[in-house]
Amino acid sequence: MPHNKNLPFLFYFALALCLTACSSDDDNPDNSSSTPAIANVNSNLLNSNTATHRLEFPKVKGGSSLVLVHEAQLAIPNRNKNTSYEYGINYSTEWDTGLKSQRWSCYQMYGNNSIQNVSRYVADTSKGEVQYPFNPLLGSNYGFNSDPFYRSGYDHGHICPSQDRVSTRESNIQTFYLTNMQPQLHTFNAGVWEKMETWLRSMNKASFRDTLYVVKGGTIDSSDKIIRRLGNGLIVPKYYFAAILCKKGSSYMAIGLWFEHKSDDSRLSSPYIRNINELEQLTGIDFFCNLPDDIEKHIETLPRENIARVWGIQ
Repeated sequence: MPHNKNLPFLFYFALALCLTACSSDDDNPDNSSSTPAIANVNSNLLNSNTATHRLEFPKVKGGSSLVLVHEAQLAIPNRNKNTSYEYGINYSTEWDTGLKSQRWSCYQMYGNNSIQNVSRYVADTSKGEVQYPFNPLLGSNYGFNSDPFYRSGYDHGHICPSQDRVSTRESNIQTFYLTNMQPQLHTFNAGVWEKMETWLRSMNKASFRDTLYVVKGGTIDSSDKIIRRLGNGLIVPKYYFAAILCKKGSSYMAIGLWFEHKSDDSRLSSPYIRNINELEQLTGIDFFCNLPDDIEKHIETLPRENIARVWGIQ
C-alpha cells in the first residue's frame, strides 16, 4: 500500500475491531494479553503458555529455546492514593539452552509499574546475596556454572533495565538475573544504550501511551552478527536492538532501533531508527506477532522519517 508522507499521524488509525481486556485508564495495569480479538497466522495464540499471547511477545522460536516468565509482587496505587500489591508478570525472557544465551527480554511499561518505590538492588553479601543471581526458573543444565561475565572485560548489560522495574524490591532483583544480561562494552552500556533507555522512560507518560510493549536483545543467531564467543561460551553480540509498540486508545504505532556494539556515547538520533519490518530482517525475529495481520503489516512498514517525527527523534 503506498505511503502518504504528508500525513503526520499516518501510523495512527482507528481499529474497527473489538479489543479484549484493553484499558486506556492509566491507573489500571495492562496485565492481560491486550491482544485484539482477531488472530493471525503467525501469532503465539495457539501456544499453551498463555503469557506468550501478550502483545510484547515476539514469535517464540521453540526448539532449544525456553520462555522464562518472571512473576513478582507489583505495587498498585489505587484512586485513594494508597498502595496495594498484586502478583503479576514482571518481564519475560527467551533463553536458548543450546547457545546458553538470552535472545530477548520483553516487558510492558505503563503508569503503575513505572512508579518508583525502591532503589536499585545492591546485594547484601553478609546475608549471602549475590549481585547477579542465577535464575531459579532455569535448570542447572541449561545455564552456566559460574558468572560468565566475571573478569570478561564486558559489563553485565541489562536487557530489561533495573530502572524500569523499581515498584517493588522483588521486581527489581529479578532484573539482575544472569538470564537478563548480555555482555556489553562499558562505553556502549553507559553510552548510547543507556541514553536509549532514558529516552524510552521519557516517552512512558500518559499523554503519549496507555501501554508501551518493549522487546530488547542482542544478536546471537548467526556468526556474522556476533563479535566473538568467549572461552566459557558466552556470546558477545555485534548488534543490539529494541522494538517498541505503543498503544494509545484503539491506535498503535511502533519503532525499531538498531545499534552496532561498539564504543558509542552518541545521543539517540534518527540513524538508529528502523521500521519493524527492517528490524525483523536484521534480527530474524518476528516482533508483535500477536497483532492481527493487517494492523501488524501497517505499523511495521512505515517510512523511517514518519517514525522519527512522531517518536520525537531527530
